[in-house]
Amino acid sequence: MLVEYRNEPFTDFSKEENRRDFESALAKVKEELGKEYSIIIDGKRIATDKKVTSLNPSKLDEVIGYVSEADQNIAEQAMQNALQTWETWKKFSPEARASILFKAAGILRRRKHEFSSWMVLEAGKSWPEADADTAEAIDFMEFYGREMLRLSEPQPLTPMPEEENKLTYIPLGVGIIIPPWNFPLAITVGMTTAAIVTGNTAILKPATPTNVIAYKFMEILEDAGLPAGVVNYVPGAGPEVGEYLVKHPQTRFISFTGSRAVGLRINELAAQVGAGQKWIKRVAAEMGGKDSIIVDEDCDIDVAVNSIVKSAFGFAGQKCSACSRAIIHESRYDEVLEKVVAKTKALKVGETTDLSIDLGPVVDDKAYNKILEYIEIGKSEGKLMAGGGKAEGNGYYIQPTVFADVDPMARISQEEIFGPVLAFFKAKDFDHALEIANNTEYGLTGAVITRNRTHLEKAREEFHVGNLYFNRKCTGAIVGVHPFGGFNMSGTNSKAGGRDYLQLFMQMKFVGEQL
Repeated sequence: MLVEYRNEPFTDFSKEENRRDFESALAKVKEELGKEYSIIIDGKRIATDKKVTSLNPSKLDEVIGYVSEADQNIAEQAMQNALQTWETWKKFSPEARASILFKAAGILRRRKHEFSSWMVLEAGKSWPEADADTAEAIDFMEFYGREMLRLSEPQPLTPMPEEENKLTYIPLGVGIIIPPWNFPLAITVGMTTAAIVTGNTAILKPATPTNVIAYKFMEILEDAGLPAGVVNYVPGAGPEVGEYLVKHPQTRFISFTGSRAVGLRINELAAQVGAGQKWIKRVAAEMGGKDSIIVDEDCDIDVAVNSIVKSAFGFAGQKCSACSRAIIHESRYDEVLEKVVAKTKALKVGETTDLSIDLGPVVDDKAYNKILEYIEIGKSEGKLMAGGGKAEGNGYYIQPTVFADVDPMARISQEEIFGPVLAFFKAKDFDHALEIANNTEYGLTGAVITRNRTHLEKAREEFHVGNLYFNRKCTGAIVGVHPFGGFNMSGTNSKAGGRDYLQLFMQMKFVGEQL
């Protein structure tokens, strides 16, 4: 009997036995470093001469693995296989498809620390951040499996005398899954399993910095009994392989999480109708944010300070939900700024195998150089209060950085930096704070710290973001609890982890019969 859905608990690392178990998993994973990983099509491994090297961003002389990269010929092979496999997979019952997700969730639960260790090493996640990522991956499979069962039940229709009417959900076809590197297990798992539990087949083009983690997820799907070819693992360059698959006339939908620029490019390409294409492609896109926490005059200062620091610098600010803008009522500005700066300066940056760190490196050289460039821009746009450059270590380490007295229209106020950089703004009153919060082209997350119920209700209506939080941080959405997705240039508001999400990958078919 299927038990009621419950979120996977996080690991309590204050307990010695949990720390010991995690250290053992890290040691086991380190023994596997430096291996080669192949493309997987129809369950068959394909090695290519062109390979990308995955490095540990915490320790640049440590190779995680060597991953074969596909070209367009291999991408076409994956598409043809996915089309062929769909003819049989779509006939599997919703119960059979969901059972594979439940089995995969069970395998991942038993190997939780192992997968978290891969993220510590390949993605540069701290122990708690990696553990939360793995827990979320488990949640996605458990939640989407149950949601598919719910949607397979008879759907309510208004009865009509002398008619028998039925509404069902059916799959779309072949989907392209393009996940990000910042939640390399959770979002990859969520996007992929949502597509297949609804009866589609998928081509998974993982994010290059975390190719190995995605490969390891493929192994779990195989162990869970997923038929060969339902998911095909096709790492490769975005401009070559990704665009080829997005434009392919047999592609039915694209599920994407990543940057605004790439998301808009995908949307543009998907809108073009290719030869032989008989449908409008669907795009489910999450494209980032420029997220604000408002601190009102009547607030709990400690809640405000802790919420800002955790939201801004967790995983080195590499979350689309991260707080990069702190908007403070002028009467509280100096106090909040002083305490945030003090907490920021106390944060420990270091190698992620060390449990005691607060944040590790950024993911790769591209992110590293981009963030450092933005920090230099920030020095001309605001007053540097903390950080401001590279941090020590043999990795892509950046000091958590705070700028004060920033203009709301400055570049570091408007452009997504995706790193540990926080800007402070002074608001005259609550209306002015809302005006600043809404002045970007994004609309993903936000938070309001206040005891003023009138202001909370005003924010509920006027703070235009997809995920709004009161008196807590603006990061940390939990599957089934906080359906996640934003407005405007933050994407299509697909609400991952919510009850509407699976319908994005299906179409409704009505059959009516006169009795």
